[in-house]
Parts: sequence; structure tokens; C-alpha cells
Amino acid sequence: MDLFEDTPSPPQGNQPEYTVSELSGAVKRVIEGEFGLVRVRGEVGRVSRPASGHLYFDLKDDRSVIAAISWKGQVARMQVRPEEGMEVVATGRMTTFPGQSKYQLIVEDVAPAGAGALMAMLEKRRAALAAEGLFDADRKKAIPFLPGVIGVVTSPSGAVIRDILHRLRDRFPRHVLIWPVAVQGQACAPEVAAAIRGFNAIEPGGAVPRPDLIIVARGGGSLEDLWGFNEEIVVRAAAASRIPLISAVGHETDTTLIDFAADRRAPTPTAAAEMAVPVRLELLAAVDGFGARAVRAAVSGVGLRGQRLRDLARALPRPEALVQGAAQRMDLWSGRLGAGLGMAAARKRQVYEARAGLVRPELLLGLVAHRRRDLAERAAKVAVLAERAVERKGARLDALAGRLRPSLARIVGDAARDVRKGRERLDALAERLEAVPAVRFAQARQRMEALDRTRMTLGYAETLKRGFAVVRGDGAVVTSRAGAEKAAVLEIEFTDGRLALGGRPRARKAGEGPEQGSLF
Repeated sequence: MDLFEDTPSPPQGNQPEYTVSELSGAVKRVIEGEFGLVRVRGEVGRVSRPASGHLYFDLKDDRSVIAAISWKGQVARMQVRPEEGMEVVATGRMTTFPGQSKYQLIVEDVAPAGAGALMAMLEKRRAALAAEGLFDADRKKAIPFLPGVIGVVTSPSGAVIRDILHRLRDRFPRHVLIWPVAVQGQACAPEVAAAIRGFNAIEPGGAVPRPDLIIVARGGGSLEDLWGFNEEIVVRAAAASRIPLISAVGHETDTTLIDFAADRRAPTPTAAAEMAVPVRLELLAAVDGFGARAVRAAVSGVGLRGQRLRDLARALPRPEALVQGAAQRMDLWSGRLGAGLGMAAARKRQVYEARAGLVRPELLLGLVAHRRRDLAERAAKVAVLAERAVERKGARLDALAGRLRPSLARIVGDAARDVRKGRERLDALAERLEAVPAVRFAQARQRMEALDRTRMTLGYAETLKRGFAVVRGDGAVVTSRAGAEKAAVLEIEFTDGRLALGGRPRARKAGEGPEQGSLF
């Protein structure tokens, strides 16, 4: 037999002898030669995923079990990973494992055994996630009316991103951030989930703008092609997104689990772009329409008010009739104006004379002294307060300097600048404060001099300069002839001095000379 062509020829009349390795190798060659490529249908049993990245599982039916293994590279290429309880069709090759004397199937690809099994697994996963509340309507966020930045999670080389960009450019151009991901295969789910979390991790106001809206998009395909968007990691990332998210995976008839977790589902990627932004031309047309309506309303309102004004004007009396009474009253009041002004001036003069008599230099000097003391006290208080303020500022600056060592130089410079400004302002206030007493005293002196001039103007000394004289009888001012006749001694005061004169004649005593005649 060809199976044992490499073994030594046995002795005549005896069975051949094989080593264990020889026999295991012969069995391995037979099995691999006969079953080079096979497709096996069965239910997935025990599944093991060690740290090496390989996948160990069992394929079984109601009577037998076959051990199966997929190496790390084969697992990475699988679109659907086997899970316990799934009915699958595994494609691979048979081989043996001499170390344990067993045969096993090296699986290169796994496909569900019909759409029914895959849909059953999908429905089971959907029910489990829905029970957690990930698909509840109250978790949905409102889509912004006009987002400033739109984040798109899709393949950068497909037609989907071109359709989205083209549609956004036609409707309302926006800033678009593209996060490239694989939209099919084993890397699809982790990359899509990482993209959603990455957009949410962008801080507002940073170098990279934070999106106001996220679109997860992919073109149509089979259930197996879209399976990455049914993975639990993608669904949880979409549900946890703080940024509103639109799912645009597949065509209108395709449904994935991310559609239930997203805030809005779009039937196609192009429809997602239409949901994201309004039509700019429609908005401009609406604004123009509102402007035209506003102009028409304003014109109509002005016309209606003008007509109303004209209607009311016809009911008004003639302007001549309105001003005739006022003109007559004006003529009457203008005739009384001269007398009224004279009386008002007389009353004001009396009040002024009464108040001028109360003004004395001692009162003005007392007021000036009081104001000077008040200013001195306020200046002392201002100095104390300024010193305390400077001390508080200094203490605060010292505390801040101790806490903020890295920026001490800047803080010290700012503090010195503030202190310099404060000192300049304080010096200016001090100069103003020092100048206030002199200014106030000068003003008071000017007022006192003005009052003294008024006093001198209203005094009788100025009247004497105009040719008048003051007559005193017995030391009192005499204002009548009868008073002068009664006075024993008369004295006349002129502007340059006084002149004493004799009084009325007295009865002569015995021995006196003839009676002296009276001046008057």
C-alpha cells in the first residue's frame, strides 16, 4: 500500500512494526488527504477563547461531537463568530492532534445555518438589550436644527461619504469631521464603537471642534455584511452617546440594532444628510417671505393710521378757533406782566434785605473753620483707609504669590502695576484734597467780600457821599423838626466828619445875657 511505502519491509511471516509517531503521521496524512476541504453543519457547543487569540469550540449533533479550532488570523477574518447554541456551517479541513490522539476540524469560516438561525440570535440579543432600557424613547435626544459641525463615522473610500458630502453641499454646507472605520468584517464593531466614543470625548472649544451631530453610515448589504452594527459594543456606544446620533446603515429595508439605540434612524445615508440640515435656499426664501410680509404689514398699518388720522382731523375745529382764546389770554397776561414783575422784584428785595441783615463775618469765619476741620478729618480717614487698603492688597498678593509660584512674576508685575496706579490715584486725590481747603477758603472769602460790598452799598455811609447828612439830637438820630427842637444838643454827620450845633433856646435866668437864637 502507498500508505506504508516508507516503512521497512517486515520479515517474512511477521506483521510490520510501527513507532507511535509513524502511525500518527500515517493517520494524519490519510485524514488530511481524504478531507482536504469540508463543510460541516452542526450546533456550536463549548466555546473557549484563550489569551492567545485562537478559538476553540465543538460542533455537535444529536449523536456525535467534533472538536474545532480557528487560529488567530482566521478568527480575525470571520464575519460571524460562533456562539454557544448557534447552528452553523463550518468550512475547513480535517486534521489530527497526535499529542492527544484525536482528530479535529481546522475552521476557516463560519456561517449561520440559514437566515433563520441568524435572525433568532439577533432577536435574542435585541430583546436582552431592550430589557436594559437601551432602546427606550425617553433616552432619545433631539436632533439640532442646524448643527455647526457634523461627525461622520463611515469608510473614507466608499460611495457613502461622497453621497453625504454632496447632499450637505446642496442643502446647507457644514463643517464635516470624518472618522474612518471598517464597515464590514471583524474590525467593524470595535472601530465604530471607538469612533462614537472618540467624538464624545472631544472637549468643546478645543483645537478639534466637537461635533453637534454624529452620523453612522454604511451602504446596503446582506445580513452578514451588516452584522458589525448588531454587535453589543456598538449598540451600547450609540446608547451612551451624549451627542445626538443618526443611524444610516443599509437601505430602507435593512434593520440593525444600532437603529434602535440611535436617536434617529435614516433609511439611507443620503436621507441622513437631509435629516441633519435644512435646505438653505428654502430658509432664505422663507426669510424673504417674512420680510415681504413685514413690509406689507408696515405699509398697510401706515395707510390705515393715515386714513384714521384724516378722519379724526375732519372732526377737529379750525386752528383759528383753537388759538383765539389763547391769544386773548396772552394779551391779558401781558398787560399784567409789568406790574407783576415790579411787585415780584419788591418782594424779592425785602427777602434779600432781611437775609442780608443776618449775615455777619463771624458766621462766615465759623463756617470756614468748621469746613476746614471737616476736611482735615476726612483727609485723615482717607489716608488711614488708603493705608489699610494697600496693606490688604499686599497681604492678598503675598498669599496669591505663595499659592501660584509658576506665575509669580506675572502676578507681581500686575500687582506692582496696580499699586502704582493706586498710588498715582491716591497722590492725585491727596493733591485734590490739599487744594480743597484753600479753594473753599478762597470761595468763602470771595463770598464774604461780596457780602461786605453789599453791606457797604446798602449802608448810609454811601448815602452820605451823595450829599446827604445824618442829624442826631442828644445822641439819637432825629428825623423831624419837632425832634430837633426838643434836643438840647444837635450834631450833623457829613461824609467827612461831624459838626456839633446848639439846641432849642432855654428860659433865661437872672443875670444871664440875651436869649440866643435857634439855628432853625
